[in-house]
Amino acid sequence: MMKIKVLLLAALVTGVHILGNTQVAFTGSPVYKITYGSGFNGKMPEKQNKTWVFAGPHQTLITTERDFTGKASYPFELSLVDRAANQQQLFAFLNERERISTIDTALRTQQFELLNETKELLGYRCKKAKTVVNSNTIELWYTDQLPVKGAPTILGQNLGLVLEQVRNGNNVIRAEKIELQKPELPSFLAQKTQPTDLLSYRDAIWNSRFTTIPLFSDQVINFSDTSKSTGDVMRFASGTIIVKKIKMPVVDSGSRIFLDLKEQSNGDAYDRTGTVFLIPTDKKQSFMDGLKNGVKTLPAYTNGNGKSYQGVTATADYTPPLELMRFFTPFGIKQFNHIQLKGKQWQEAVPYRQDLTDLASMFSNKEVFIGVFIGNYDKGGHKVTAHLTIHKGGPDKQPQQVRSLFNTLNIMEMAGQDYATMFDNDKGLIVHFRVDTPLKNAHLLYTTTGHGGWGNGDEFVPKQNTIRLNGKVIFDLVPWRQDCGSYRLFNPASGNFSNGLSSSDLSRSNWCPGTVTNPFRISLGNLEAGEYTLQVTIPQGKPEGTSFSAWNVSGVLIAD
Repeated sequence: MMKIKVLLLAALVTGVHILGNTQVAFTGSPVYKITYGSGFNGKMPEKQNKTWVFAGPHQTLITTERDFTGKASYPFELSLVDRAANQQQLFAFLNERERISTIDTALRTQQFELLNETKELLGYRCKKAKTVVNSNTIELWYTDQLPVKGAPTILGQNLGLVLEQVRNGNNVIRAEKIELQKPELPSFLAQKTQPTDLLSYRDAIWNSRFTTIPLFSDQVINFSDTSKSTGDVMRFASGTIIVKKIKMPVVDSGSRIFLDLKEQSNGDAYDRTGTVFLIPTDKKQSFMDGLKNGVKTLPAYTNGNGKSYQGVTATADYTPPLELMRFFTPFGIKQFNHIQLKGKQWQEAVPYRQDLTDLASMFSNKEVFIGVFIGNYDKGGHKVTAHLTIHKGGPDKQPQQVRSLFNTLNIMEMAGQDYATMFDNDKGLIVHFRVDTPLKNAHLLYTTTGHGGWGNGDEFVPKQNTIRLNGKVIFDLVPWRQDCGSYRLFNPASGNFSNGLSSSDLSRSNWCPGTVTNPFRISLGNLEAGEYTLQVTIPQGKPEGTSFSAWNVSGVLIAD
């Protein structure tokens, strides 16, 4: 870390502190430096970032060894307790350029139960105090045998000098060394911090801990002949599909990647199928060709039932869209919140969040096409905002090999792509693929949802999903959701029935209005090089009048 930062940190202890344009002196003597170690269940790790507390008669600085010596990584923060004002000054260093500060007065509201127990720590007689914070029992051991006060956290700063803090009986912060240290004021280049309110301060620290990649902001997905591409957002299928090219940074092996999407109705009152997808461009032909040139230009799949399904299976020259998130819009959230029911306070938006870490190799250091589809025939449609976040600090993991094998969700529905009704015969969906080199620890991420009609439609009838790999059954399950009523407050326009139920309450084939459908993770073991055949069969219901059933299934092969 730059030398200038070390000098600034030292200045916080030794004499001058910058809060906006205000200088605050660390005054009085004596000053003690207390070094604290931490442990859990009686174990104190040898290598750890020690907490350092500089305690004087009027102020207490709380920091850590790495922060104070300039070895910390961004973001980091420290705090200065002003005993006269009975408040805490907080300072955050978000990166090389951004420094913010705020004031927290929570110190004034702390209450403790003072107990009669005593014990000796580092040769000092300590008393015991107890409090409860967010359902956690905190025990503090403090001494009044030194002329200063302080603590390793904000708790107990005014009790005395806290030498031990115990949370829930097993998490311990304990003083290891007390040194009488007279501060000296070094020369330094004063740098201003930007004052802010406490909530904004905390939010800035939180957001600085990860990288955010914006995808879409308040983009309308609707059905309109006048819908056109604008800026870097491309629109297809009469506006029901939006696509954007995204430049992604390197995703480290120890990072996790998440997708967040927010949806609101912009006029459509109904629950709709939605998907966020990545368009692989590793083959001669891609789904982007179909978007630009028409769905009939995509390779067709047939299984003998007399119908043709475009762009749904992998071939030697084509990879289908890689599904990142399957989501379902609720009935009219936000736009129809004027519908009043006693005791119902409708939500303003639906937040969807999906862990994409298994698919990280498809993103890392690449330009990728990412799209969102919501099937609807409404001119107002829906409004979405989406972003990716990359979080460092997880365990190192070898990048996964990722391969989209099939995706029957008709993303180009409003441009003529057929519904997935290929499950109306015994063959169902058959996918052939080749493994060129052996794969270790292979899995199939299988996402499935049933759709169609009232009454006997597969949306409302449990159906067995069976998957075979080279003829061997690897998955045999009835995908079914019975918790849909939990999301009633997302669904203001949900129809109410005479039996006291609402449409959004009803159980469905692995989806609910206003939720994400997670993929099943199917273990395939180690796969040798060679030819493979996957077969997905579902006893699809028969058409009734103009109503029919369909199944949206997608499969992604991942392996070490």
